Amino acid sequence: MSLALDDCSDGELAALALSGRQSAYTALLGRYREPIFRVVRATIGDEDAAVDVTQEAFVSAFAALKSYDANRPFRTWIARIAINKCRDWARRRSVRRFFSFALPIEAAAHIADDTITAYQQISDRAELARVQAAIAMLPQAIREPLVLRTIEGMTQAEAAQVLGISEKAVETRLYRARGQLTELLRD
Repeated sequence: MSLALDDCSDGELAALALSGRQSAYTALLGRYREPIFRVVRATIGDEDAAVDVTQEAFVSAFAALKSYDANRPFRTWIARIAINKCRDWARRRSVRRFFSFALPIEAAAHIADDTITAYQQISDRAELARVQAAIAMLPQAIREPLVLRTIEGMTQAEAAQVLGISEKAVETRLYRARGQLTELLRD
C-alpha cells in the first residue's frame, strides 16, 4: 500500500477503486479484512468457513461498491454485507445438514506456543472452544448484536445500523444474549 493511499478516507479509496485503481481495493481490504473476519468467525463459529465467508463478503462488497455511500462508515457497510453472508452460509449449512444428516467436521489444527505450558494451552483452547460453541448456539437475532458489540467493539449505534434495527433493540438483544450465554456457560 502506498503512503498516499494510507492517508485516504474510505470514501476516497472507494472512489479510486471505482475509477479502476486496483491498489485502492487492496487498501480497503487491508483495512477491514481482520475486523470482518472476526465478525464472521464469531457469528458462524467455524474458523475455516469464516475465511471463505469473509472472502465472499469482500467480493460482494467490491461488486456493489457503486452503492456505497461515501458519507457513511465503510466498516458498517461491509459488516452488514458480512452478516448477510453469514446468514446465507447458515441457511446453506442447515440445508446440507438436513440432506446429509452429518455434523460438520471441526478443525483441530493449532500451532503450539512455547511461552505457555501445554496444560495451559489445552485449558485455554478448551475454554475458547466452549465459549465459541455457546455463542454459536445462541439464536441469530441475539448472537449478531453480541458479536458486533462485544467481539468487534462496535458502538450500539453502529451495531444497530449494521443490523437494521434500533439502538434500543440492540440493547435489549445484548441483555438477552448475555443472560443466555451465562446460562449456557454455567458449570
